[in-house]
Amino acid sequence: MTVDPNAATQSWPSSEPGRRPGPARYLIPALVAAAVAVALGAYGKVHDPTGTAFNLAGFSSTGAVKSWLATVAFFFAIVQLVSALMVYGKLPGPSWSATLHRWSGRVAFLVAVPVAVHCLYALGFQSYESRVLWHSLLGCFFFGVFSAKMLLLRSERLPGWLLPIVGGLVFTALTILWLTSALWFFRTFGVTT
Repeated sequence: MTVDPNAATQSWPSSEPGRRPGPARYLIPALVAAAVAVALGAYGKVHDPTGTAFNLAGFSSTGAVKSWLATVAFFFAIVQLVSALMVYGKLPGPSWSATLHRWSGRVAFLVAVPVAVHCLYALGFQSYESRVLWHSLLGCFFFGVFSAKMLLLRSERLPGWLLPIVGGLVFTALTILWLTSALWFFRTFGVTT
């Protein structure tokens, strides 16, 4: 199944017939993205970290829980990337590629939320070394750009390049988050549960 990336994603009434919506329609998603990222960063910075927020039975530490949940989220992000390439006709795929794309995104997000909650509540926004600073910045950026992507999905007549760019930013942020957290944890402490 292929999709025309220039096709309208949803009907959106225009204020004037025949007039294309202006670039101001991108302002709201961009402002929401910035507000989400700044709010998360500000909360993480001013909040007094508790050291722990949750642990799951069967795991040796909260670091192991976070690392495995982040790995699951990263796996589903890879499924997102591959299914997006199928939806846009860049890779061959089944007729249910779009459904796979939507559901893998939902699962990736739902698995990433407890990790983010733990990071913000238990650790806060930290900058004591470059890896941790990048992780903190990209964690805030990820949820901001994800919010913008969800809002842009409802816009009509998006430029064909916009959703792939925003989706690519979401995937890139999550990839670097995984590299600076779960992969670092597994390399430092071993692949443990």
